[in-house]
Amino acid sequence: MSGAERIAAAFSGRAGRAALMPYLVGGFPDLATSLGIANGYVDGGADLIELGVPFSDPLADGPVIQSAASAALSAGATLDRVLGIATEIAERVPVVLMCYSNVILARGTDRFVNEIAAGGVSGLIVPDLPLEEAPVVAASCAANQVSFVAIAAPTSTDQRLVAIGAATEGFLYAVAVSGTTGEREHDTLYADVLARVRAHTDAPVALGFGISTPQQASAAADAGADGVIVGSRLVREATESSDPAAACQLLVEQFAQALR
Repeated sequence: MSGAERIAAAFSGRAGRAALMPYLVGGFPDLATSLGIANGYVDGGADLIELGVPFSDPLADGPVIQSAASAALSAGATLDRVLGIATEIAERVPVVLMCYSNVILARGTDRFVNEIAAGGVSGLIVPDLPLEEAPVVAASCAANQVSFVAIAAPTSTDQRLVAIGAATEGFLYAVAVSGTTGEREHDTLYADVLARVRAHTDAPVALGFGISTPQQASAAADAGADGVIVGSRLVREATESSDPAAACQLLVEQFAQALR
């Protein structure tokens, strides 16, 4: 089954109103614990998992994920080791890898995509890759049956949304708020963001950035999101808990319940 087919099955087979896609930093707080967190996500009700490759300059991420990425690198996380986590968890749910472009370029695009495909990764998100430079990566993904997932920002023009909608495969990642990742105290105008994006794609739309409570996840689903992505809140839970895997599983269960 191709990456696109696995992702499509996860969205169509979801138990609730929207698919739940929790995010984790690969290798945080260490490799073994991050694998435990990923399994906890699945046990808690995750439909897909977004797995971040730690990078020294994660410009799309806020302080919680930046700090976790730095800690993961200090603890010995590498691309190959994070792919080891992906391979294990991909046996249970589709894995969408989030990776900054420098990591891809350092390895070489075709080699990188070949390796993530061999590791069972279903999709790839590259948050700092301009759409104009995406065709090379997208073509390599297509050749290896890995979905290239494009990102739409609230500031994207309608003209650009047309191109983003045409470029994405598997689903489209809609950013709910301008700025970096991080928890937000108040709901945003989810329906407005989703309506603009959905007008330009037939792919499922997953909403992320700033969704940090089960109530906000429920509001995103009510607004029409096909998927909900939760990141910083879970990374913070892993940071603060003495038993990160168990604590994160419990929190994912709460998000999953809110989406039913």
